[in-house]
Amino acid sequence: MAFDEGLATRVRDLLADEDGLVEKKMFGGLAMLLHGNMAVGVMNSDLIVRVGMEAYDQALTRPGARPFDFTGRTMTGWIYVDGHNVSTTRSLRGGVDQGVAYAMSLPRKALRRGGALPRPNS
Repeated sequence: MAFDEGLATRVRDLLADEDGLVEKKMFGGLAMLLHGNMAVGVMNSDLIVRVGMEAYDQALTRPGARPFDFTGRTMTGWIYVDGHNVSTTRSLRGGVDQGVAYAMSLPRKALRRGGALPRPNS
């Protein structure tokens, strides 16, 4: 699967000042991790948001949201948001901020050799 590079660039722009940001190709798309925990991603033209179990049902009421089920099995705590529903900076920021908040609530993963997680393109 491919991912929408334009959406990925918009997500990168919103995350530019986040410490501990790493990009990884995952799920056939692109994942953005903060201190080793996935926050958001892009698959095809959709935004993936890691919302956690407690916020999952509420997150599904967001316009364009649906369960994250790319393998045919729903991953509770994660949602897709249709790319059309994140076409404005404000709507995209809402999803990105929620994913960042959840990722930052988790314990940081172990640092890589060299003492720090690399920034994208470093």
